[in-house]
Amino acid sequence: MSSSAASATVNATTISTPTLDSESPALLQSITSHGGYAYTRMATLAAAGDKRAAEAAREMAWEQLHSGPWHSVLPVWRDAYSMACLHVAKFHFSNGEFTDALRALDMGIIMGGPLLRKDLDSAIEVVSAAKARQYSNGGADADNDGRKKAESRLLVRPEEFDKSQVLQILPIRSLSSKIVGKRSALSLEGFLREYFLSGSPVTIIDCMANWPARTRWNDVDYLRRVAGDRTVPVEVGKNYLCSEWKQELITFSQFLERVQSNGCRSKVPTYLAQHQLFEQINELHKDISVPDYCYAGGGELRSVNAWFGPAGTVTPLHHDPHHNILGQVL
Repeated sequence: MSSSAASATVNATTISTPTLDSESPALLQSITSHGGYAYTRMATLAAAGDKRAAEAAREMAWEQLHSGPWHSVLPVWRDAYSMACLHVAKFHFSNGEFTDALRALDMGIIMGGPLLRKDLDSAIEVVSAAKARQYSNGGADADNDGRKKAESRLLVRPEEFDKSQVLQILPIRSLSSKIVGKRSALSLEGFLREYFLSGSPVTIIDCMANWPARTRWNDVDYLRRVAGDRTVPVEVGKNYLCSEWKQELITFSQFLERVQSNGCRSKVPTYLAQHQLFEQINELHKDISVPDYCYAGGGELRSVNAWFGPAGTVTPLHHDPHHNILGQVL
């Protein structure tokens, strides 16, 4: 039964949006009640097959998302943006424009609301499977990817790692400090008793040995294959306190190219910071596992975020309101 369902998903030729279909009337009514008459008109036309109306609806919702501070944006407009992104993605998918469809869906995940998240996730599975088939058959996107292939498959080459250079970046004596202990094979009970309850930091040196990410994420070809066409938010600049700092939305392939070409020599590095990457890209989520230490004390896991950047990337000193466990992959 499960294999049959999986086969249906992989071989789907259309994007199914059951949540959108059922929630659309109520959502459009709510949008109208908040003054979105023009959006409702365009969204209705988009659902009837008007591609230009779908683009117009997405642009209207985008303007609402940027009408003020993010915390003041009405949640209904975030859901409206997700709706429009789904409509746009359907048109791109039907025309075989899989890369454009993925970008529209990713934008719906990053900027949209939670109402249509299941539809966005399932649509990404369908589009990704179709794109994989196109790639294996030697389609246009496969040719483009081939031309852009990196000279080396390694994201971080051993010969490029200059320990003396790294030591200049880190605070003095940070690697030789005796304040933070190092433990191997630390039990959950030991972690809770010796470190968690006392609020003491600790470095656990072997709890990620079974993560596929340890090898896969240094393979540029692998990262491009599973996430290359996905859109991600990045920060550009040394850190958010610098005047040249800004945010961009680029594809993961573009991000990898910047990491490879610039490295720690760049004055304006590109950094993927504190993003829920694993909720967005399930293939990367499969490469990690959440340590049991995260559940110490009976609390709930608040979020699983990713930080991904070149050597020399730093975050200014700050204080988080909750406990953190940081896993260093490469």
